[in-house]
Amino acid sequence: MPDFEDIKKLARDDMLAVDSLIRGSLQSDVMLVSQVSEYIVTSGGKRLRPLIVLLAARALGYRDDLHIQAAAIIEFIHTATLLHDDVVDSSDRRRGRDTANTVFGNQASVLVGDFLYSRAFQMMVKMGRMRVMQILADATNTIAAGEVMQLMNVHDPDVTEATYRKVIYRKTARLFEAGAQIAAVLAERDGNDESAMISYGQNLGTAFQLIDDALDYNASPEELGKNLGDDLAEGKPTLPLIYAMENCSGSERKMLRAAIEKGGLDRLADIHSVIESTGALKYTTARAQEAADMAIATLSSIPESEYKQAMIGIADFAVRRRS
Repeated sequence: MPDFEDIKKLARDDMLAVDSLIRGSLQSDVMLVSQVSEYIVTSGGKRLRPLIVLLAARALGYRDDLHIQAAAIIEFIHTATLLHDDVVDSSDRRRGRDTANTVFGNQASVLVGDFLYSRAFQMMVKMGRMRVMQILADATNTIAAGEVMQLMNVHDPDVTEATYRKVIYRKTARLFEAGAQIAAVLAERDGNDESAMISYGQNLGTAFQLIDDALDYNASPEELGKNLGDDLAEGKPTLPLIYAMENCSGSERKMLRAAIEKGGLDRLADIHSVIESTGALKYTTARAQEAADMAIATLSSIPESEYKQAMIGIADFAVRRRS
């Protein structure tokens, strides 16, 4: 199975084309727009979402170049959500450096996020594929609703795993799903292959977010690229906390509930101890592995190729990564 570096090499030419299109599309006669956009887009990251579009399109036999535009659009939508999320969450670190709102201020981050959303839709129109626009418009709306759902759950210790999963589908997995589905649409594959891509993206995105939430309690700040315990500090009840509360003692449950209700990191060490002792991280990782396995299983009907193997490799990477 290829590792992540091998996968990036396989998609290198396509990704270079995506990067070129992104840089060209960031241009604006408003200097602050260009500055903030450049800062966030070039701040690192794995570019996993556009990479899925590129690999899936090639795995399905697509040979034209509209997948380049689709991948860039997906990255713009994702970047816009990051700009808005960091303002909502008052985050000061992402991908190992200061967030855009820390550097440029909240107002600039929100407004440039709006610019990136609107630029993405301009690019969709330019593609001239109504079906692609429909998928991306629906996905963007779902993501926004997911962010609102997450906001409603903040400081609520009674959030269930089922509710949590609805949030991560909307705010994370939906864009993975849209990217893979668009690849099938561009390749003009039948409904079975399109359904397979939808399932692949949805399960891959779920695995990715589950691991992200586990890493918030099980990685170093250097590995994670942001502050450890950010979710707890913001009072977000993610799966490690939800599972720990269901499987700890009464006094421990009281402590976890208070931490979610108040936010902050005053008892991070104690909370981490409860998460470890209840097996919450193992449970979260196991659920992520299940989702990754489901993503891989949906590819069974796709013809064998190095691109299909790369898609399998990404599902494996989503679970095994440390950042």
